[in-house]
Amino acid sequence: MAKILIVDDEAGQRNIMASILTSEGHTLLEAPNVDQAIGLIRDFQPQVVLTDLKMPGKSGLVLVEEIAKLEVRPEIVVITAFGTVETAVKAMQSGAYTYLNKPLGRDELILVVRRAAEKYLLREESDQFRAELTKQLYTGLVAESAVMKNVLSIVAKVAQSDSTVLIRGESGTGKERIAKLIHYQGPRSRKLMQSINCAAFTETLLESELFGHEKGSFTGAQNTHIGIVESASGSTLFLDEVGDMSLSTQAKLLRVLQERQIRRVGGTKAIPVDIRVIAATNKNLEEAIKQGTFRDDLYYRLNIIPIVIPPLRERKEDIEALVAYFISRSGRPKTVEEPAMKFIKEYQWPGNVRELEAVMERITVLSTSNVIKVEDLPQELCAAPSSASAPAASAIPEEGIVFEEWEKNMLAEALKRSNGVMADAAKLLGMSYRTFQYRAEKFGLKEG
Repeated sequence: MAKILIVDDEAGQRNIMASILTSEGHTLLEAPNVDQAIGLIRDFQPQVVLTDLKMPGKSGLVLVEEIAKLEVRPEIVVITAFGTVETAVKAMQSGAYTYLNKPLGRDELILVVRRAAEKYLLREESDQFRAELTKQLYTGLVAESAVMKNVLSIVAKVAQSDSTVLIRGESGTGKERIAKLIHYQGPRSRKLMQSINCAAFTETLLESELFGHEKGSFTGAQNTHIGIVESASGSTLFLDEVGDMSLSTQAKLLRVLQERQIRRVGGTKAIPVDIRVIAATNKNLEEAIKQGTFRDDLYYRLNIIPIVIPPLRERKEDIEALVAYFISRSGRPKTVEEPAMKFIKEYQWPGNVRELEAVMERITVLSTSNVIKVEDLPQELCAAPSSASAPAASAIPEEGIVFEEWEKNMLAEALKRSNGVMADAAKLLGMSYRTFQYRAEKFGLKEG
């Protein structure tokens, strides 16, 4: 049963409602005015508030607005006399659950209070779920380094806003996890974040996935399809690999950001959308703008709050803690001897945290000892040059190098290490699959 607060300046009206609801097993609190009601809400945290709209002094509408400011909010049922329904609707727009007309019917009162209490419990469970999800997202998000501490500091600040965020970083650095942290700590967290990888679709299919399409708008469009932008209304839209969008799709996305409305493919009706946009890319967008492959006006719309996630090789202070976390998650208690840890720290990790996670899972599964030694490490970790011995720019020979030949060799080496799988080779070099595929085909390199 629920804890209910009745707010009414008429004692007789309060007594009638209290008698009905007490007989149903509810716990009752009473207040004759808004000020006392606010004090009881803060001290006893009722699940449902029944409030008259018209009272001397502060009205029930003021109470609704004050409750909306609280961190823990009860569900509100406003009680209105004939002729003040418009005010009741305004109260609902300010956060009230519903309203009841006087004179109150016993059965209707009992039913509405029961539903309001159920809604409160569902919301409480949802809040607990989001809190647990946020906790899980933070678990393993190691921030021993100053740069990562700065990233998390920015995340905490922007989460409470509705500003557009552009997350930049190489593949495997955790851009989507950062996006989820922003969403699930923000005001839109009661709805699921909608995500789409812009590099995973052809231009035509991406537009349909983003904006939806009307029945019959193209061959095979047998039904109306709701796009992800429309589905994200009231929530957050995460655009991963936004730098891989075609110029045509970029123009349509820009229109959405400017006008906050979409038109489905093949449709003429403008559909309003209320979205917060978080975009991510591993591309150099400034360079893409110079090359004419990314719109500068879209860039300025997306880059309101930039967050740059540094590659793992630039935050080596985090590696040891990440290794410990991945080992603990495996359920196989192990320690790493110092020479092995030295190799792990000196490796350049082109696949970033994602690659480290995969490597540690492989090691913990295959090693039979409780101590991880150098011989347990994959060959590429021991064979790769350390950061200390990596060639600097000054090591370029006097006669120079043929850059395209160097690029071809890098692509070929990545394919070799990835057993010919382009998707894995792309991750090693911090590229999107489509970018790697294009460059590999340019040099006649094939998968397999």
